[in-house]
Amino acid sequence: MAYATDETIRELYRLHSGYLLRTLLKVTKGDRGRAEDILQETMTRAWRHPESFAASGVARCRPWLCTVARRIAIDKHRWTTARPREVPQEERSREPAAPGNAFDDTVCFIDTERLLTRLAPHHREVLVQLHLYGRSMAQTAEALGIPVGTVKSRSFTAVRALRPILAAERRQPTVTSN
Repeated sequence: MAYATDETIRELYRLHSGYLLRTLLKVTKGDRGRAEDILQETMTRAWRHPESFAASGVARCRPWLCTVARRIAIDKHRWTTARPREVPQEERSREPAAPGNAFDDTVCFIDTERLLTRLAPHHREVLVQLHLYGRSMAQTAEALGIPVGTVKSRSFTAVRALRPILAAERRQPTVTSN
């Protein structure tokens, strides 16, 4: 197995680490430690697989590095959701995802979908109509074929049911990579 030279990795890091770190800080919602871990793993993979960017050259391999970093971030997210968390989420920064960032939107969608599946179907469908589709109470009532009062009641009950679920999510510790 051929590895990239130290000089090549230094040049990769010099040219691309700032951009990658800023992007990863958005992906990790401001968690600098996680962002730096993902950046380090990205550079390790570049060191192990110089053939992947040899054709484009060090200066033009940013798309490849971004793809690697994105995949690592996804893998780490999946790993942390499949395992018990160890560090309380209160210690994490709560910066909102950057608007228009498809990766952040996907991660947010996965989290939202997971939380909504814990609600009763009739509560879930009201919240989806109101908040994900952005419909009014009247539009939601029409779409679901139920009275507006029922929409209001289900929305209120669904939000009340989500509070302890979200509180439990915040109390669960999170795994950090070393």
